[in-house]
Amino acid sequence: MGLALPAAVRIVRGMDDATNARAGRHEMTDEEKRRDQLLAAPGAVESDAAPRIEVSEHDGVTRIDIAPDADVRPGNPYEPVEDE
Repeated sequence: MGLALPAAVRIVRGMDDATNARAGRHEMTDEEKRRDQLLAAPGAVESDAAPRIEVSEHDGVTRIDIAPDADVRPGNPYEPVEDE
């Protein structure tokens, strides 16, 4: 026996699907949502949405590095950055 959704939930989901179909909208990707949110702030500029990390995977291990050209970096902003 499957899980039945309440009628109100089924109606709202149906309305969302119909609205998106009529407007020709598609579901936003995570990257589109991130960009949209970062550019929504007053005074935001395109560079605010630039990626700040680089993700790579090697032998099943995921590595996350801060992008070398990232404007904002973790750590104490008053200490000089050591180059590697």
